[in-house]
Amino acid sequence: MRELFGVVTVVAATIIAGTAGAQTYEIRVTNLTGGQIISPAVVATHSAKFRMFKAGKKASAALAALAEDADTSGLTAALDAAGAEVTDWAMAGGPLLPGATQSVEVTVAEGDYLSLAAMLVTTNDAFAGLDSYDLSNLDGRHSFAIPAYDAGSEANNESCDSIPGPPCGSGGVRARNGREGFVHIHPGIRGDGDVSSVIYDWRNPVMKVEIRPAK
Repeated sequence: MRELFGVVTVVAATIIAGTAGAQTYEIRVTNLTGGQIISPAVVATHSAKFRMFKAGKKASAALAALAEDADTSGLTAALDAAGAEVTDWAMAGGPLLPGATQSVEVTVAEGDYLSLAAMLVTTNDAFAGLDSYDLSNLDGRHSFAIPAYDAGSEANNESCDSIPGPPCGSGGVRARNGREGFVHIHPGIRGDGDVSSVIYDWRNPVMKVEIRPAK
């Protein structure tokens, strides 16, 4: 019995040592657009070695799938496979309607950064994105707004033949001809296809992000 107690004590001490300095934070996201539904945000805390995306660079296949169809499976698999480079990740539940707010909780370790991505669903490949926000100086609540990026993996043809969100419903269809090939700030909805600019266009920023200690 004493031997068992000793083993349990050692294991518990190891777990505590491995999480020393880590804290739990609530990440709240609010849809600032007037007409775009935003897919559930994938939120991650990670080291400087991990990047969910980077402006000016080609989007990974996992990020492209999220930006094109709100398919998070590849991105969450990449987060799981990143090992010690990723401290924690979470995904909000359900679509984020205009003006609505959702929250998740994630663990933050010393030296961590925060990234997130979520699709604007009535687009070809637009996503609300946050790339490696430095969490080293968290001393209370932080609030800021983020823009919509273009994944560059599809052309912005604004055709219902290749847009998954309302009023279109064409998931899994790609408009590859004319794609830009790199991540950049999205220009918005022009209104020269099937998607109304009056309803679905936006002006950046598209999402408010709040970081606060979890209760």
